[in-house]
Amino acid sequence: MAADGTLLLALVEEFVSGLQDSKAKDAAKGVKDGHFTVLQLVEALGLSLTSSQPHTRARGVQLLSEVLQERYGELTEREVEVLIAFYENRLKDHYVITPPVLRGLQALSKCKMLPRGSAVSMLRSLFQDVHVQSLMLAERACAYNILINLMETREAELKGLGADFVFGFVQSMDGERDPRNLLLAFQIAKNIILRGYDLGKFTEELFEVTSCYFPIDFTPPPNDPHGITKEELIQELRAVLTGTPKFAEFLLPLIIEKLDSDVQSAKLDSLQTLAACVTQYEHKDLAEFLEGLWVSLRREVFQTTSEKIECAALAALTALTSCLSRSVLNSDSEDSLSTFLGLVLKDCKHHLCEPDLKLVWPSAKLLQASCSASNRANHIITAAVMPSVIEQYNNRTQCSHRRTLLEVVQRFIQSVKTCQPLDNVDESVFSAYRAALCSMVFSALSESNSGLQITATSVLTLLAQQAGLLLDSDIELAIDHLIRLLLTDEDERVSVAVVECAGALAQLHPAAFIAKLIPRLKQEMFSDHREAPKLNSQHAVRQRCLSALAAVSTQPSVVQECTPVILEVLSSAHAGSGSFSVDEVVLACRSLQRIAERVEDTEETGRCFHEVIIPRLLSLALQAALQEDSPSGHRSPLTEELVLSAMVPVISTSCSRLQPTLAGQTASRAVSLFLDGDVSFLPDNSFPSHMQLLKQRDSWSRSQLVCLLAGCVCSLPRGVEVPQVDQLLSQLEEMSCTCSHPLSYTSAAKCFAGLVNKRPQGEALDSLIQRTMKRVCGELDCTASAVRTQAFTLLIWVAKALLLRYHPLFTALTDKLFSLLDDVHLGPVAADSFLLLMSDSADVLNRSCHADVRIMYRQRFFSENSAKLVQGFNAAPQEKKPNYLKALSNIVNKLPKQVQVTELPALLSLLLEALTCPDQAVQLSTLCCLEPVLVSPPQVLIQQLEALVNRLLALICSPAMNVRIASIRCVHTISRFPAHEVLPFRARVLRALAPPLDDKKRLVRTEAVQARGEWFLLGSPGGR
Repeated sequence: MAADGTLLLALVEEFVSGLQDSKAKDAAKGVKDGHFTVLQLVEALGLSLTSSQPHTRARGVQLLSEVLQERYGELTEREVEVLIAFYENRLKDHYVITPPVLRGLQALSKCKMLPRGSAVSMLRSLFQDVHVQSLMLAERACAYNILINLMETREAELKGLGADFVFGFVQSMDGERDPRNLLLAFQIAKNIILRGYDLGKFTEELFEVTSCYFPIDFTPPPNDPHGITKEELIQELRAVLTGTPKFAEFLLPLIIEKLDSDVQSAKLDSLQTLAACVTQYEHKDLAEFLEGLWVSLRREVFQTTSEKIECAALAALTALTSCLSRSVLNSDSEDSLSTFLGLVLKDCKHHLCEPDLKLVWPSAKLLQASCSASNRANHIITAAVMPSVIEQYNNRTQCSHRRTLLEVVQRFIQSVKTCQPLDNVDESVFSAYRAALCSMVFSALSESNSGLQITATSVLTLLAQQAGLLLDSDIELAIDHLIRLLLTDEDERVSVAVVECAGALAQLHPAAFIAKLIPRLKQEMFSDHREAPKLNSQHAVRQRCLSALAAVSTQPSVVQECTPVILEVLSSAHAGSGSFSVDEVVLACRSLQRIAERVEDTEETGRCFHEVIIPRLLSLALQAALQEDSPSGHRSPLTEELVLSAMVPVISTSCSRLQPTLAGQTASRAVSLFLDGDVSFLPDNSFPSHMQLLKQRDSWSRSQLVCLLAGCVCSLPRGVEVPQVDQLLSQLEEMSCTCSHPLSYTSAAKCFAGLVNKRPQGEALDSLIQRTMKRVCGELDCTASAVRTQAFTLLIWVAKALLLRYHPLFTALTDKLFSLLDDVHLGPVAADSFLLLMSDSADVLNRSCHADVRIMYRQRFFSENSAKLVQGFNAAPQEKKPNYLKALSNIVNKLPKQVQVTELPALLSLLLEALTCPDQAVQLSTLCCLEPVLVSPPQVLIQQLEALVNRLLALICSPAMNVRIASIRCVHTISRFPAHEVLPFRARVLRALAPPLDDKKRLVRTEAVQARGEWFLLGSPGGR
């Protein structure tokens, strides 16, 4: 023990007299290891603590405080009591001792063994003996942290101080300027308010000491290590100011005053604070200030120069009205809501009678903001406004005026919808005006003005969504109007609006649409207009009808009526009746796809697709293929690649959404059809038996049907097992390597890849890939092979399937792809294939088809293969280098922008080479990669600025418009480089940018003007 005492004295001496700060950690370790206690340390510090020199006493207290900061959790209650008494006494000592004393008290305030009454004692000493604002930043933070710690652990004791605690805090905070300490002070003030501390007679003082910072005007310095933001300070101060209704009499006048400011941020902060505070207030807190608040809010909307300010003012008005709506009416009390809304109506209502003046919309917005606050508010405002608006609409004859008034009605209905959800069974506030509103809408739909018609469809949709506003007779009349507009109005905007409206109404009233709209559209689509002038018109009508059928098919009952009509379009096109064009057939398929995407995912709709739509599509496609091989002479449009490509997403979308049981049955049917020729599930079954569609390589019309198989089996959920999968994969491989029809072998390769991607990991999958690769590589290595293109197509799709799932054998396929960049015939195609690898596939191998897609597979591919690409480029002969540049460009262009900025500097030399490549696609892709890097240029890029500028200026005269635009943008960005680096290029760039000023393309001229202006100002007075 004597040795420990000697060690302790040595530590104290070295710290106090030797000024060795590291000894504090040694002392803390000694306490931790049990060599001595904290009280023994105090005894050893005796001479230091009683020294006549203030700085010596300060060093002694500093050592003790630093030890306490490390070991405060191990103190006993008796030790804490002694130490608190010591520190409280030291607060009366010389001012140089105050900082370490505060650090010691901060450590003690975190002790679990804090004796009863010590928290109050500490705070009384702190408030009486320390003038906090005369301290340095760190010591002020200590004082605030002491308060925070004690409020967390000794709340009841502090509340016993009553208003004295609040007064002490106000004195401590008054004058604080540092944002770091303000966050702590705001936190204390917020706790005082929200935890129910007694403010007593110091309510106004607490408000004044915090509100002096409102609104926050703080801009953090660049590279601020503390990370304090203006928004953070705003939110903390707002929580204080809006925390209690006791502040209302002080805060509301302050907000009214700040709203007169010319500073936009001050106005925005004030409006947002108003919206926040009224959620805590009652109507009596606001009564005195309602008129002033309304005047300020009205001014911000009527005279707004900022959309943000306007939105904030409207939000504040809604919150204010909502607060007043919560007031409970007594026989002897004033109705604050009615009084306030009276002010709003007085200033706004008369403007609605002037639809050609600019104050209509600000007034309507103010009324609608108030209206959306509550049911009481919307009843009052609707009753006051709607009769006037309806009368104005009926009296006006100009379409522009009527449209404005109808849009006002539309916004009112929307605002009521916000405060009255769809499931509210109460009567709508518009019930009294139901007939008048319906009359307005139907008269607008009968007008010839497209803008009025479009607005009317929006209002009709909103009326339908309000309970009881449209009767059955109104729905029927609405459908008649929609049908008329679909069949006769050629304005595309009107058609889109009508289709959207029909879709919304059909969801609410499916029976009416089944009875009226679907039969009428069917009749129109199958009517025969043979006169030449009407053909274009008929095509447009059919297009609109098909879009409408897709839009209304959201309910299962409507789907079951609409899909047979669309399928009949395909049947008629196949039979040659109805004169349906290929474009119309494609549109019919897209309508089916849209239905598959939007319809409710129920067993009923699943069975509709499983039992009706998919079999019918397969049947029609097979009939068309067989008919193509017959000598009849009629060629069905269903054999066209465009049509088959449009059928695939119908099948894939519907299969991807099927329930597991139905999905398994669909897979079984499709596989048995293509492998065994089982046509028993197909409608109109007049097909030859035992057709083997995957072996029909001499008949392109039959072999191309494999794309439909891919759409089916490649989109199934991963849990659904595909039957006879080994035989299926074998035949798909054979077809993809031997068939000569591009669509057929490409679709077979896609189908093979889609199945491989979902197969479970294991030896069976590895042997399948190795066997396939052996065959593919054999064909690719034989330059005389007639099926090298087919083998390459299979290679790239299998590579993509393995890349997405991180399969280890993918590396072998990648190496083969890189080797093909040197191939005479396949080199350019191989370079293009990297774009396919890095892009999302629309029909297979995507997440919507339940493919196995791992995150960040693009980044992984780039990191593993960029070095190989650079090595290959360096080793390749000159004539093969463009292939490597194109491959690099295709890879990099699909990387996320953040990765591009990080990785591109290492590849800069290759990218500069790519700019000289004659392929315009490579040039454009490379320019797109470079542009984000130029915003924050790395040093390596500035070092090669000469070469970069030369190549960019050469591309300004490119024949391709997109290349010219991209190169000018890059040149524009370079003007923001450090001035001393780019000034030498100024004259050359200005000369090069002169010709594009007269470019025949407006977009090029626009970019050239902006870029040349920046370069012209470079180095000039007033410029950079």
